[in-house]
Amino acid sequence: MFTPSNFEDFSNKINAIITSSPIADMEKNMRAMMSGFFSRMELVTREEFDIQTEILNRTREKLHSLEVRLAALEEASRDKDKA
Repeated sequence: MFTPSNFEDFSNKINAIITSSPIADMEKNMRAMMSGFFSRMELVTREEFDIQTEILNRTREKLHSLEVRLAALEEASRDKDKA
């Protein structure tokens, strides 16, 4: 039967084989190659994206508030001109 400890032993042995084989070097090389590829694509991190999203949301809220104030001022100006 395959117990959790057997599974953990098996996993550890596989990891030991991978780290001592050329696969580990290939993984490092692939990571470096992909990192270079992604940096040329000018991608942003999720954290940067979330920050910019929050800034955009606050800017939209402020714009909406200013639009409401402007409409109220225009209305007041029209009422004043009529009087």
